[in-house]
Amino acid sequence: MLLIHCPYCGARPEIEFRYGGEAHIARPSDPSALSDGQWTEFLFLRSNRKGVHAERWRHTHGCGRFFNALRDTVTDKFVTSYKIGDPRPVPDEERR
Repeated sequence: MLLIHCPYCGARPEIEFRYGGEAHIARPSDPSALSDGQWTEFLFLRSNRKGVHAERWRHTHGCGRFFNALRDTVTDKFVTSYKIGDPRPVPDEERR
């Protein structure tokens, strides 16, 4: 079973969590000023890259809070998790 570390509750089984999409996506300050194409890009286009990826998760069957996590999409391993509002940590692989 995969354990996910909630920064508020600690390590819990994956069935307690729900994926919330890519993390650190800033909502446009004036959505009505965007063209249909720009709005489509904001809503649907994500980086979806291979490797370590910043994601938003919710501990639905625990504290109910959202948090961010870095997860390796190749191995499905969680590198770290951190509270919403905290800066994105730089994993060891990216420091080289």
